[in-house]
Amino acid sequence: MRPCLLAALSMTAGTILSIPQQPPRDWIDRDTGHHAVRLTDDAGGSTLYFHDNAFSPDGDTLMVNTPNGIAVIDVAKIGTDGAKLQIVAPGARGGYFARRTREIYFDDAANAGGRGGGTLKAVNIDTRRIRGVPNARGLVNADESLSVVKNANAADLDGKYARPPTRPVLPQLQRMFPGKTMEDLTPDQQYSVTKEDGLARRALNPGLQSFVFTNLKTGASWETGFQYGDLNHMQFNPVDSQLLLYCHEGTWHELDRTWTIRSDGSQMRLIHKRTMDMEINGHEWWSWDGKTVWFDLQTPRSQVFWIAGVKMETGQAVRYHIERDWWGVHFNSSRDDALFADDGGDPSQVAYSTNGMWINLFRVQPNGTVTREKLFNMSRHNYVTGRGGVEPNVHITPDKKWVVFTGQFAPGQRHVYAVEIKTPVAP
Repeated sequence: MRPCLLAALSMTAGTILSIPQQPPRDWIDRDTGHHAVRLTDDAGGSTLYFHDNAFSPDGDTLMVNTPNGIAVIDVAKIGTDGAKLQIVAPGARGGYFARRTREIYFDDAANAGGRGGGTLKAVNIDTRRIRGVPNARGLVNADESLSVVKNANAADLDGKYARPPTRPVLPQLQRMFPGKTMEDLTPDQQYSVTKEDGLARRALNPGLQSFVFTNLKTGASWETGFQYGDLNHMQFNPVDSQLLLYCHEGTWHELDRTWTIRSDGSQMRLIHKRTMDMEINGHEWWSWDGKTVWFDLQTPRSQVFWIAGVKMETGQAVRYHIERDWWGVHFNSSRDDALFADDGGDPSQVAYSTNGMWINLFRVQPNGTVTREKLFNMSRHNYVTGRGGVEPNVHITPDKKWVVFTGQFAPGQRHVYAVEIKTPVAP
């Protein structure tokens, strides 16, 4: 038995440990039986955003953010005494792994007085050598030939892009809960309505935006992809270095959200077209092989839930139905798309589940369905970013042994945890 777990069990008179005020390093979740570990030290830390590449190309190294800088950990040592964080970029935050090299890209904003104002750099996780990435701005593609940023204030100098008709801005109470008043709603539902009211105006009548791509070898830049929408969640394809996935940000049930475009501005493609009022899709991400765009789908919002995807080559739709209590703020997939995970959600989230605060694992079955297994109880986690919380942002390790996530189970205690996928042995 692990020494730290033995001590904890002794203090609780033989009962299995739940999370105390000071987070432990190693324990068994008493509600699921799964083995869990804390990966960050007492300073804390967080995982990358769910769609950012958190692992080295061969899958042996995980990166996380800490107050002391970007750190890495040996994936094979998670769950052992050898699982030690190593700072590779002191003082840096954010970043993501390169797709084809053992480097982490990051913005040297600490030396520029703020986020996004620095020089894009890359650190080799083996040698710790840091180099500049010449000409790069924003996101770098899979073969380090291009970078991209959005222009949030694009100008239509030649009058080519007619503004679409103005859409009426309806109260989101009417859209989300027809026939009800705010007094009819739970406090969590009221919070959700207020949040969507704040997003809807910009989503319904956005300004003109565009992409600026840069050739990293020559420094030449070009502006393309002009469209009326708040362009966000940019993700280069992991294999096709010229293909960009992005979204129109905002109130999901008012938008056709998920798109791709090539770096020359061609083949702008809507990945999923909504087919009913209040249908939503979002939080899209690439499969590891770049052949599928996955996303959260609800038909309609808050009622029928799916893990959904579109095969890029054929346009084939993939749908895995899930129950309300299985839904999560963000989903993610294993490198072979055989496993999915999500981070659950509290009652203020779109599923309005009263039993949804779990780290969930989904296994794809031969008949085209998924089974669900609860891995970790998140009932003490603060999900709401607007109330001092944090999104867990799950990642499945490439060896399919762990789900890694951010947890905040007490004020000021934000850490990276991992829960073991292996089915627990009954006592």
